Amino acid sequence: MGRVRRSRTHHAQRDVHRASRTRARTKDLDQIQLIDLDPKNRVALEAQPIDLEKPGLAQHYCVECAKYFETDTALQSHWRGKVHKRRCKILKEPAYTIEEAERAAGLGREGKRTPIFTHAMPIDT
Repeated sequence: MGRVRRSRTHHAQRDVHRASRTRARTKDLDQIQLIDLDPKNRVALEAQPIDLEKPGLAQHYCVECAKYFETDTALQSHWRGKVHKRRCKILKEPAYTIEEAERAAGLGREGKRTPIFTHAMPIDT
């Protein structure tokens, strides 16, 4: 009798992890809040020129989700959907500042003691 072939059980799991690492990333929430939701930039994003490379010729764009849609009806149904409403709720919260991020990482001044320097007192003779 011959040897039974190995079953390669982890192949699918490896491919899923590899695909998630190399998948195209979308815009981060702070980029959308600080750049895209600015009124001047929002008007420019909603009225983009025709681009043959993007879905729907770049005419149907959701600014909050940074997503293109094929048709106007798809965009309208997206606006009524749970994913869009959840994203809008998250975007209403203020973005984190650099100081808040540093404090969360333990780099801020809050909660740290000031160093006490002990210098030898000069003795006058």
